[in-house]
Order: sequence, then C-alpha cells, then structure tokens
Amino acid sequence: MTGTLADWQHLIRDVPDFPKPGIAFKDITPLLANPDGFRATLRALAQPWRGTELEAVVGIESRGFILGAALAAELGVGFVPVRKPGKLPAATLKQEYQLEYGTDCLHVHADAVRPGERVLLVDDVLATGGTLLATLALARRLGARVAGAAVLIELSALGARTRWPREVPLESVLKF
Repeated sequence: MTGTLADWQHLIRDVPDFPKPGIAFKDITPLLANPDGFRATLRALAQPWRGTELEAVVGIESRGFILGAALAAELGVGFVPVRKPGKLPAATLKQEYQLEYGTDCLHVHADAVRPGERVLLVDDVLATGGTLLATLALARRLGARVAGAAVLIELSALGARTRWPREVPLESVLKF
C-alpha cells in the first residue's frame, strides 16, 4: 500500500545553506528513494492532469527530469527535457532567467515539439519562478500550447505565483 503523499512528505528534508549561504534547499532525494513515496508523489502530480489532452511533459533539469519523465510515462505522453547550456546535441532555443541566487540559462531542442502540441511543464520546486517562467517562454517560442504547470513543492513565501500568468493553470502538490 503506497498511501498518500501526506504519508511520505516527512522524507523531504531541508538542507541549510545550499547551494549558497542563506538558502534552505528542499531535498527530495529521500522521497524519491522510497518506492511508495515516489509512487504517491507521481499520483499526486498526475491527478489534476488526468483526462487533459497532452502530447508531452516538459521536464526541467535536473530533478524536474526525474519527476517529468516518470509523470510522462504515467500520463502516456512523450517527454521533453529542458537543460542547462551545452547538454543538448542538436539545434536549441535558449532562455536566460533570474534565480533567487543569481542568473542562469535553459535550452530546449528547437524541434522538441510541433507547433500547436499541448504540453505540461513540470519541476520539483517553485521558488521565485524564474526557472518555470523561462520554460514557459521556451515552450511558447516552440509554438506549444501550454496546458499548465505542475510542481511538487511551492515555496509560497517567495511569491512566484503572483508572477505566474493567470491564464496558465499552476498546480503545486505541497506548499511550504
């Protein structure tokens, strides 16, 4: 019996001062290492999107890959990786963005989805929203129709939801 995610959320640990002093990192690796916890996580992420017309899940490096690929299999759709610079072998589109502790850049293959395909964006944590907003911009530049976004953890105090476009559904499983 796998239970609900509430039965397993105690496996998410805080790691202080990672990756920089003052940042409290939400480490989901103990949750992912637990088979029942991982299954409960995937069920909780998938639940709002069951029955939604989708062609692909777009997962954001790196923990969004783990959740996104598994969620794509759960929903019976393809998986599209969004990666850091220099990691994808074919022609890419790139998007720069702000993090809570600096700047970064994401890339997606220029042919990852066909115009008009419906995609779901997936990441592990929604903090300030920079990564998810950059991925939204990339998906739109590809011509994808973004059905919504799903995150495992939303850090509500950082206010990313206020910067997220209201017309794009955003589902978070856990809020801290």
